[in-house]
Amino acid sequence: MFLAYQPKPRSLERPLKLTLSITEGCNLRCRYCYSDCDSCPRADEMTTERLLGLVGELVDLGNTHLFIEGGEPLLRPDLFEVLSATCPFMMTWLRTNATLIDRHTARAIRDIGVGTVCVDVLGARPESHDLLTGCPGSFERSLEGIANLKSLDVPIIMLLILNRHNHLELQAYLDLAAKLGVNDVGILRLYPLGRAKRRWSELALSHKEMYAAIERLDEPKGMRVMRSWHPRDGNCCWQNAAVGARGDSIGCPYLREYVNYGNIHHMSFRATWDHPLYQRLRSDDVERACPDCAASQHSRGGCRATAYAFRGRWTAPDPFCPQMGEGVNLRELPERLLPTN
Repeated sequence: MFLAYQPKPRSLERPLKLTLSITEGCNLRCRYCYSDCDSCPRADEMTTERLLGLVGELVDLGNTHLFIEGGEPLLRPDLFEVLSATCPFMMTWLRTNATLIDRHTARAIRDIGVGTVCVDVLGARPESHDLLTGCPGSFERSLEGIANLKSLDVPIIMLLILNRHNHLELQAYLDLAAKLGVNDVGILRLYPLGRAKRRWSELALSHKEMYAAIERLDEPKGMRVMRSWHPRDGNCCWQNAAVGARGDSIGCPYLREYVNYGNIHHMSFRATWDHPLYQRLRSDDVERACPDCAASQHSRGGCRATAYAFRGRWTAPDPFCPQMGEGVNLRELPERLLPTN
């Protein structure tokens, strides 16, 4: 029997933070790429004018935090024009693989006022990282980018997507981050999207394998490690907002293949915020919730994207929580998600 934890009602009238994908172009070919990126930006991505219009609307709405990602944002020649419009008004974070960050680019990132740079480093060794990126030498280039940022005291978070190719080297990964002078690390779950969905049997881990990898970690002194597993499995849909590279309002980057609340080419972002499903996912409307996760995160039910992907119901419990998993085999995708070709 689960405890009846009751958080405060969610009643946001406008978003507090938004994730903005500005491109589906990338210089790497990651095996798990959720956007199935091409080698360069696509022709139907939002124009500079459209991006700046969205930024202006977010500023007017009082949005306080903007997370810019791709693809690889540094492939957009107008990235710094967008950053110059966001950084003075919102806490702006940038997610990148850092392979394109030389000292000049690092200085520009610092000087324009980016609050934090999140860098995808996919393993503790060149062998695992380069295998996952599909690009030999990318590990060393990412570490050079981190060094260039660190030399200018730009705050950094290293991000790793946990999968079958790197789960046995998590301790080495934390030790690498400490050696690089990075005190914040995010260990992220794998989502059934894009190439990750097509390679699920190669990449996915079982509950037992994931928890074994996480629970044996000895976190270096002073390091903060973010992870979204029990008891830190939050339902963050109540506050999330996201817009894809083509202008689709999708609520959360991990919902990109499951929802579309409207396109900002045809309506304001604020209008998409009022979509009935969007409102429902912000309401903590779930069937059951793990009491430990709810008490820790002050929201109920865990990740809505994972719940819907594996169970086909928006109100379903998150199968990544062992208390709510109900025997779901995370190594196997539901048949409705399997590629048809």
